[in-house]
Amino acid sequence: MTRYFLAASCAALIAAAPALAHYGMIIPDDPMISQEDGRSVALTMSFSHPFELDGMVLDRPVAFSVTHEGRTTDLLGGLQDATVMQDKGYTLDYPLERPGTYVFAMEPQPYWEPAEDAFIIHYTKTYVTAYGDDEGWDTELGLKTEIVPLSKPFGLWEHNVFQGIVKLDGAPVPYAEVEVEFFNDGAGATVPDELMITQTVKADANGVFTYAPPSHGWWGFAALNTADYTLPQEGADKAVELGAVIWVHFEDWTGQ
Repeated sequence: MTRYFLAASCAALIAAAPALAHYGMIIPDDPMISQEDGRSVALTMSFSHPFELDGMVLDRPVAFSVTHEGRTTDLLGGLQDATVMQDKGYTLDYPLERPGTYVFAMEPQPYWEPAEDAFIIHYTKTYVTAYGDDEGWDTELGLKTEIVPLSKPFGLWEHNVFQGIVKLDGAPVPYAEVEVEFFNDGAGATVPDELMITQTVKADANGVFTYAPPSHGWWGFAALNTADYTLPQEGADKAVELGAVIWVHFEDWTGQ
């Protein structure tokens, strides 16, 4: 009886513990490239728990691309294997030949998550502006699911609000749930309660959400929906979580 009670108690504690949020990640070394910064951007790709700096395996993506001035270029062949947060990820140095906004996007392979009894596919993107030209900052890529920015996704001060529209199959998702998390790289941020690691907001009836981060740095926004299809796992059909992920950098306020 004692052994059964201890096992049941441990199971209950595990079930009650907050689940760590997963994020596809595309992090550039700088979201705003000036002439003085050079002529390229260095990108790091991973699948991780960004606040805890806990990486997971990111198998070679199904697709990785950049869109600039309406033209999309396949970059999958240029990805270099790397260790990111102690696990498998990728890097890429990409030359920025012209001014404007570059939108980098990744479609990963389905990731099986036993704790959720489901597959996870995070369609991930980030925006980089080059040489003082922000044309194209609201570019929509037509991904299976994505967050289309209503606020410019770079050049934001900390405490500014970020707004976006959650879309699935090209249509807004009313009342979509959006998870927000800080990339704690070098910041040493701590929280008094694990429930505060991942912030959660809901979109309105038009699929629009709003969030104002408390500090500068990289913040990830993940809008989660369940796919209308399943994938097989050990002979059983399993649900698929579709995540629309966008990474936005907020700058340290330098005013008075």
